[in-house]
Amino acid sequence: MDCVIIGGGPAGMTAAIYLARFRRRLVLIDANQSRAALIPRSHNHPGYPDGIHGESLLQRMREQMQQLDVRVVAGEASAIVPLPAGGFEVRAGDSWQAGHVILATGVIDRVAPVPDALARVREGLVRQCPVCDAYELTGQPVAVIGAGDCAAGEALFLRHYTADITILTLGGPLDVEQAVTRKLVEAGVAIVEGDVAEWDFGGGSVTVRLGSQGPLRFAAVYSALGTQPRTSLARSLGLELSADGRLVTDAHQETSRVGIYGAGDVVTGLNQIAVAMAQGEIAATRIHSAQRLAEGRCVADSL
Repeated sequence: MDCVIIGGGPAGMTAAIYLARFRRRLVLIDANQSRAALIPRSHNHPGYPDGIHGESLLQRMREQMQQLDVRVVAGEASAIVPLPAGGFEVRAGDSWQAGHVILATGVIDRVAPVPDALARVREGLVRQCPVCDAYELTGQPVAVIGAGDCAAGEALFLRHYTADITILTLGGPLDVEQAVTRKLVEAGVAIVEGDVAEWDFGGGSVTVRLGSQGPLRFAAVYSALGTQPRTSLARSLGLELSADGRLVTDAHQETSRVGIYGAGDVVTGLNQIAVAMAQGEIAATRIHSAQRLAEGRCVADSL
């Protein structure tokens, strides 16, 4: 086996498509946990001027893999074991030996504490990525859930699109440096530190009631509670991680261990579908070049 890919999101499937077209032997292990499936409609993914539903995009990629006879195994990888003679054994119920592994395991969003949170994400009323969809909220009232630097940063980012922004700390104080608070005040961001008594997601908007205060209505709310990278396999191998716990890779998407690559949201950088796809392409192409070099069919450092 040339490569085992762990993760069936945009990064992992792109890598699989490329490796299959390179006529490499591979298997993709998919735990069906891609956060792309939650996207109600992505409007910033190139090539889809009317946007595309996250699950629709994933299904198109699955169909492309099927046409290329990519072997997909449903399940979750439990271990990656380095082999004495080189390469790795990947275990996921069954086991596979390969010269290369791509970790495309993604991240887990810290879900906003609202009723039926994932359903609200699928409706587009609770959002997780202002880079992806702030444009669609231009000029509308928007709230940001959180009490730390992440919430403050998202609020200031959103200020480029709308002047009507509120941070909801959900009962606690805003825990940021004074200089950050000053920036928020200067930008006209409202800070509401009261407990939310009721969430109403009817009518295609979000209405928040806070005790005796009057209701606040928003076109959408952003959850700025951060993410948790899926790096248990990386940690078991002692791979280098960034300060935010994600994989550190070189220009070819190779991690600190030769033969192990990272692609997608699990890699430090911008959490975007197009970026994840590009990283999958880079990793797959590098693996193909490494295999060609081992076979004596290319010069060093080709691609």
